[in-house]
Amino acid sequence: MRDKLQIPLGELLPDSEADGSAIKSRISGAYVVTVGDRTTEKLISLGIIPSLQIVDGLERRKKREPPDIGDAEEIRIENPPAQITRQSIDAIKAAFGAQRPVRLLVSGEEDLLVIPVCAYAPEGAVVLYGQPGEGLVIVRLTCQVRNKTAAMLDMME
Repeated sequence: MRDKLQIPLGELLPDSEADGSAIKSRISGAYVVTVGDRTTEKLISLGIIPSLQIVDGLERRKKREPPDIGDAEEIRIENPPAQITRQSIDAIKAAFGAQRPVRLLVSGEEDLLVIPVCAYAPEGAVVLYGQPGEGLVIVRLTCQVRNKTAAMLDMME
């Protein structure tokens, strides 16, 4: 699965092109989800408050302050590295029904949570996450993406 997980699920926007106008034009009007501290921080700095923010207080395995929470409700969850826990999946599903932005603060690692996010996010949602050393991945949720990530989840169980 490691090889599959290294392939971006959506459009890879190189760091040099990931400016405010490029990002805003790709997410306009969508339900926005961010996975990762740096990605979440970038969107908040652009004045975009993601409806679901998943962070772990780490960047490339080094401790950092999570980005300012803004108006989001914070929920703490456990998700060990290289795993996707049932608690994480349940929290992600619940967040999609929330009335205000939700921040999942992960104890462990949030990287793989892109998979259940894409499997359960509302149709047309946009998910953003970092591809280390390459840029920002922007995924518009389609049936194809949902089916692919649901199959990945099934393989992990």
